[in-house]
Amino acid sequence: MYLLYSLGLSLLSLALLPYFLFQAARHGKYAGSFKERMGGLPKSVSSDGRHTIWLHAVSVGEFLAARPLIDRIKSELPGYRIIVSTTTLTGQQLARAQSHLFDGVFYFPFDWKFSVRRALASVRPSVVIILETEWWPNFLRECRNRGVVTLLANGRISQRSFRRYRWIRAFISRVVGDFSLMIMQSEADAERARSLGAQSGRVRVCGNLKYDIPGDRGWGMGDGEEKETASPNPASPNSQPLTPDPHEEIDHQFALSASPHLIVAGSTAAGEEELLVNSLRDVRSHPGLEDARLLVAPRHPERFDEVASLLARSGFTYARRSRTGAIVAADARLARAGFSIETESGADVILLDTIGELASLYRFAAVVFVGGSLVPRGGHNIIEPAAFARPIIVGPHTENFRQIVTDFASADALVQITGPGANAANKLTRELIRLLSDHKQRQAMGIRAREILRANRGATDCTVAAIKEVMRIKF
Repeated sequence: MYLLYSLGLSLLSLALLPYFLFQAARHGKYAGSFKERMGGLPKSVSSDGRHTIWLHAVSVGEFLAARPLIDRIKSELPGYRIIVSTTTLTGQQLARAQSHLFDGVFYFPFDWKFSVRRALASVRPSVVIILETEWWPNFLRECRNRGVVTLLANGRISQRSFRRYRWIRAFISRVVGDFSLMIMQSEADAERARSLGAQSGRVRVCGNLKYDIPGDRGWGMGDGEEKETASPNPASPNSQPLTPDPHEEIDHQFALSASPHLIVAGSTAAGEEELLVNSLRDVRSHPGLEDARLLVAPRHPERFDEVASLLARSGFTYARRSRTGAIVAADARLARAGFSIETESGADVILLDTIGELASLYRFAAVVFVGGSLVPRGGHNIIEPAAFARPIIVGPHTENFRQIVTDFASADALVQITGPGANAANKLTRELIRLLSDHKQRQAMGIRAREILRANRGATDCTVAAIKEVMRIKF
């Protein structure tokens, strides 16, 4: 079965090679990570004789969820070296920006035996912690053969994935069996893990680490007033300084705190920006909302220029975060013809074309739309805006955060738009107008969202306790 899996992985890689080459040439993706993905890791992560904990977080969302876990492990297991791997470019960029918090960062190897063995021989981990849904058969098998403790943290198995896994249950049961412990988000996830072959004694439920993200950064835990500007908790004398929060600089650049009707659209996907721009046009035609503005943050960096082109054709003025002082007219010919162009702080639409800055900007929003949900991408994290007590709108596609969205929806702590295509776009506009026009309603919804966070925190404590218990048994 493992031979067939490796053969299939190789054939799939060959089939996708033209796509990878195109992305490398066009957007600079993959080329810089290829050596590490083949197991050739930098010397900075090679074993130095200490026990090593290797934590793998696929992308930005998983890395943010891992931050409080990393801090707690450093505090409670100070003798261990912590290194972090990611799969995506955005995850790597964010991890490198915060690399002072741990001992090294690199790309996770391709799941071929030779690349996995090279990486493991270099790092020589005592413990591997994998976030959420990364089940790499060859990697897990090699870890087991080397006596490495392997844990799944914040684990989840969607109903859709569960149905697929059941078709290859004989193989998946062996993969699942290579985990020393599976720490799942919910009892439903745990039951699916057991149904796929995990031993009951190796499955634990600890809740969702993403509920603990706000407590790690000190975000938005104030009184829920509009335009709250609470800063991160100051570092203690014995701790590493936190990465400076960019929100004050960006506020000064774009006058966000002076915008009472600011819509922040985070982690948007292809097809959503156009809907948002059209909605903004309708919102601004509503009495009292003529000053509404939009800050849009595409999920993937390779789409930044694409979205900029869309905004240039929109009829709005817009500014890009990465180009300080570079206000862009919707039609450059207007500027050349002598028409007045607004300053950067007065731009109708702001394109956040940077990595790692979105979370701290939710504090300035009157209403938040969380992307990847109007189109079938599974949705993205709603915890960060909820930490600032902001009202949240999502579309129908929220499979990646199904339980969290259900928790919020049942408490009337978010608005979920249903329906396809134009119907969803019209509903988005109506909900934006409704919430932007009613200060008290959006404030109450935001406070309910933050209360859900407070009620569900504690997954980090449970996860760290489970990790330490397994390590005591092993070491």
